[in-house]
Amino acid sequence: MMNFVVKTIANAGALAVAVWLLDKITLTGDSTGKKIGTLIIVALIFGLVNFLVKPLVKLLSLPLLILTLGLFTLVVNALMLLLTSWLADQFDLSFQVDGFWTAVLGGLIISVVSWALNIVLPDGD
Repeated sequence: MMNFVVKTIANAGALAVAVWLLDKITLTGDSTGKKIGTLIIVALIFGLVNFLVKPLVKLLSLPLLILTLGLFTLVVNALMLLLTSWLADQFDLSFQVDGFWTAVLGGLIISVVSWALNIVLPDGD
């Protein structure tokens, strides 16, 4: 359970950095507490998308992953971020990603920050 909490906090932190760095990834709210709550819910959605959908997409795009020596992973990450944005909109959350190239850059930022935070944060295993 601790590992799940740590990964969710790392995802929320990585999403916060992407929101902070990129103007076209927006998170709106009335107060800081509401923004933090929205960010944690979006991090949970992002984690679910990465757990359930991403493996299937990677399997189906395996030839492209091999052909591009793994660079197609950036496109897969962007698609997962766009799917998270769409799902957040369906749940009436104020998280929005505007455009594919913003999603590519946002996915790259989220991957790097999440990796760094998972190194720093304690592992629950």
